[in-house]
Amino acid sequence: MDKLPAPPGGAPIALLKGVTVLDLSTSIAGPYASMLLGDMGAEVIKIERPGKGDDCRAWGPPFLDGQSLWFLSVNRNKKSLTLDYSNDVGRAVLHDLVKKSDVVLVNLTDRVQKKLGVDYASLSAIKNDIVHLSLSGFGLTGERKDFPCYDLIAEGYSAVMDLTGEADSPPQKVGTPAADLIAGMDAAYATVAALFDRLRSGKGHQIDISMIDSMTRFMSPRIVPYLGSGLLPQRSGAKDSVISIYQTFDTEDRPLTLGLGNDGIFKRFWQAVGLPAVGEEARYATNALRCEHRSELVQQIQTVLKQKPRDFWLKLFVAHKVPAGPVNNAAEVASDAQLLERGLIYKAPNEGQGIPQVGLGIGIDQSCATYRQAPPQLGEHNEQILLQWLGYSELQLQTLREKKVI
Repeated sequence: MDKLPAPPGGAPIALLKGVTVLDLSTSIAGPYASMLLGDMGAEVIKIERPGKGDDCRAWGPPFLDGQSLWFLSVNRNKKSLTLDYSNDVGRAVLHDLVKKSDVVLVNLTDRVQKKLGVDYASLSAIKNDIVHLSLSGFGLTGERKDFPCYDLIAEGYSAVMDLTGEADSPPQKVGTPAADLIAGMDAAYATVAALFDRLRSGKGHQIDISMIDSMTRFMSPRIVPYLGSGLLPQRSGAKDSVISIYQTFDTEDRPLTLGLGNDGIFKRFWQAVGLPAVGEEARYATNALRCEHRSELVQQIQTVLKQKPRDFWLKLFVAHKVPAGPVNNAAEVASDAQLLERGLIYKAPNEGQGIPQVGLGIGIDQSCATYRQAPPQLGEHNEQILLQWLGYSELQLQTLREKKVI
């Protein structure tokens, strides 16, 4: 981590400046959504349970300076306010916050939202143009709406686990919380659309994001072909594709990925490896024909690639404009020179060792600067939010402390 650069310089992107997001969510999906909005300039106030905070704060090891690195990965550009809104005193504070907010994000089931009074009907009665963002496992309707859910459960429901792994291995989870992150991206996208419409109509909106729905849509390139053909896709270790050659191959030392996505690329590959006649064979003239002969093609390619080391092939394929790449591990990604140069991976300034971050990765007007503040300590901004933003008195603040509301 010591070699990581500082965050990209320049003024942070501020497209959502003036938008206030009240984030009542916990874990990954909701906090990821609010971080995306914060990266674009929104003011994000993270509401956390007094004493405990976001569930994700306890997820570890690994920890950095006592903080969960999972938590640190999805919570920059936010302020933390501890608040127990399960009672009347805390709920009154929450309502004051809602009145000054544009978006409220919750990741509770329909039943619990209503029980705590943070559902759309309750909060829109307090602020009629509020954008209410509900991000739950199964959504706000249907017989499963009150089922609990995590990323693992969503991946199982959506068929991604069934199609991940080798053919003779058990189903596997994706190596990152994919359902959380995809649902979080959907939530941020829908929020921006709702805010845009509110500028025109003056009306608030109720947004219903289901992790199951988001992950199932992610699988649409597999589900739609099944629905149209009746052919059930099978787990194959990522060695089946609508593209005839689109998979990993072994080399003399380390594996690489290879995608021969059209006729021209297919021919260039064989020219690159010194066997141009193979690329001209009539039985390989189209992708459909190559799919018929996939097994023999894969065997031929594997035989060729085993003769030289990976980096030899990658350099050669770049020269011949053949899509190929390494199979990097996390350490190699974290030290990738181009990613570091583009400002995607950096070290956020903070007390202690600093905090490693993966940035937004979106350039706006030739800038990718989004970092404004490190992930907050639990309750770090209690006084700032209550005294300065809401205008509470010191006496009110002391009363809330004594009642253990904050």
